[in-house]
Amino acid sequence: MYDLPDVIDVRADGPIRVITLNRPDALNAVNDELHTALAQLWPRLEEDRGVRAAVLTGAGKAFSAGGDFAYLAELAADAELRARTIAHGRAIVLGMARTRIPVVAAVNGPAVGLGCSLVALSDIAYIAEGAYLKDPHVQVGLVAADGGPLTWPLHTSLMLAKEYALTGATISAERAREMGLVNHIVADPLAEALACAERMAGLPRQAVEATKRLLNLHLERAVLATLDFANNAEDLSFQTADFRATIARLTARRD
Repeated sequence: MYDLPDVIDVRADGPIRVITLNRPDALNAVNDELHTALAQLWPRLEEDRGVRAAVLTGAGKAFSAGGDFAYLAELAADAELRARTIAHGRAIVLGMARTRIPVVAAVNGPAVGLGCSLVALSDIAYIAEGAYLKDPHVQVGLVAADGGPLTWPLHTSLMLAKEYALTGATISAERAREMGLVNHIVADPLAEALACAERMAGLPRQAVEATKRLLNLHLERAVLATLDFANNAEDLSFQTADFRATIARLTARRD
């Protein structure tokens, strides 16, 4: 659906669109194809007048394991790819912040890096008990231009946002709920997210969409206040010796 590559599966379920990150063998780690498809998804969803709500989840055991290490290594070496990726990251963030469609995250497993960001940019989040959130950008030497630091201060206290953004520590499902980063811990996140999406799809359309927009104006203003700095800082961090050394070490460990 929407003429997107197979790394994103979009399925219509009446007025609901079920969006599945679809690289299960790689734990839905983000490569260039998936990142590009995510940037293309939101304008196409916005143009779909048949959709009333969306559910976002991951295929297999993970929601998303973060950035594919080979892709990250390419970004360090290829300035053109890096510029395109940063532009796509901006499109993903603003696309999710501005979409009229309520987006419900079904966090079926680990949500790391961009996966964690997708949860933070969703409107409601259901998480499995054994799943977790993690934004490890600083651990690999990167600035999180499309990560938790953009939105977490609106979801939780600034002190807690700093703790997890500056350390990259894992946030358990229970801790994420305590902090306000997810809404509910459930046995079947996809079933609960679908039920929530169906409830919203059954309500008066203009009221739902305008209320979503009203709430997300706060989010969009916060994002726009920081996004240009974040993009420039991330571009610079891709070029540092710390990042290159970390990615080389991680890539070698997997070989």
